Amino acid sequence: MKKNKLEKLIRSQAKKHSTPLMLISKEALNGQYASFKKCLPFVEPFYAIKANPDPQIIRHFVSLGSSFDTASANEMLLVLSLGAKPDKIIFANTIKSEKDIRLARKHGVTLMTFDNEPELYKIARNCPKAKVLVRIKVENIGSMVELSLKFGADTDQAVFFLKKAKQLGLEPAGVAFHVGSQCVNVDNYVKALEITSQIFRESKQHGLKLNMLDIGGGFPINHFDREKIDFRKIAGVIKREIRRLFDKNIRVIAEPGRFFVGPSGTLVTSVVGRTFRNNKNYYYLDDGVYADFSGTVFDHCKYQFNAIKRGQKFLSTLAGPTCDSFDTISVSEELPELEVGNLVYVKNIGAYSSASAVPGFNGFPSAKTVLV
Repeated sequence: MKKNKLEKLIRSQAKKHSTPLMLISKEALNGQYASFKKCLPFVEPFYAIKANPDPQIIRHFVSLGSSFDTASANEMLLVLSLGAKPDKIIFANTIKSEKDIRLARKHGVTLMTFDNEPELYKIARNCPKAKVLVRIKVENIGSMVELSLKFGADTDQAVFFLKKAKQLGLEPAGVAFHVGSQCVNVDNYVKALEITSQIFRESKQHGLKLNMLDIGGGFPINHFDREKIDFRKIAGVIKREIRRLFDKNIRVIAEPGRFFVGPSGTLVTSVVGRTFRNNKNYYYLDDGVYADFSGTVFDHCKYQFNAIKRGQKFLSTLAGPTCDSFDTISVSEELPELEVGNLVYVKNIGAYSSASAVPGFNGFPSAKTVLV
């Protein structure tokens, strides 16, 4: 959306709903979904709802035909309540409580990941005959968020675990991996796919017929206007390697989260206070790191701030509304001279912002989400 059109929309929605406000563009959601399907036509997307579990967004992806990646019983129940079918859900947390596994079975969700032997025993006890994918540890070099520190079996254990799954009466369906969030290093995918293909071949030698490949998420987006990430090129390499290494009848799925919802979000805030400190302008916004700017802490994000005001720019600090000094969003922004009531907004912030916010810390609410 062009800047003038976007700022006109921001003014009208801020006037209607007040701030803080998270605007989610349906056009952008549609565009990201279509782009994924076009670039990776044989890969089934399972939207990772942890990126943004707002019911309006989930309901929209249900209408587009997406499947869903859930990591807890609560996420599972949410997507089911919004129209998702059980066979379009993967329980993609390798560590699950027995209660949550039983609940998954009750609701017909039987596709799950694991990365250790004790987890297999839990699944076998509570969801017999479940389809399981062994998640392996792969390189996360160059990714914004490292996801192999906490999860993933060593690759030399994968076939043993799959054989154990079969012995326990489960269906060893295939292999899953995750190259890390916001992965701009396509070699992570190339190496992971090569390793996974070796596991497929070795499994076949042991009488296991694997039929499913989960390439996880990590697909990057342009967080800032100055970035030039070409998803088509990354997807082209992934597509080439999958076709080279795997049988065409293998079912391939993915778990895009940031890629689907990140570009759709625009966070709109208001200046609620200002001062001059440390020889620069200091602005307090009605949203901060405890709420929708939580990505500065949990997602290593450096946002690009825009003010709906023109004029000479000065070095400025932006802080949130809470009484904690930790609630400082940025200490080095170039912004025009702002007054109380002026609007400051950030684009491409639809993922992991409101999702990881602390509910009502210090009594300040998170942004209201509105689909536009």
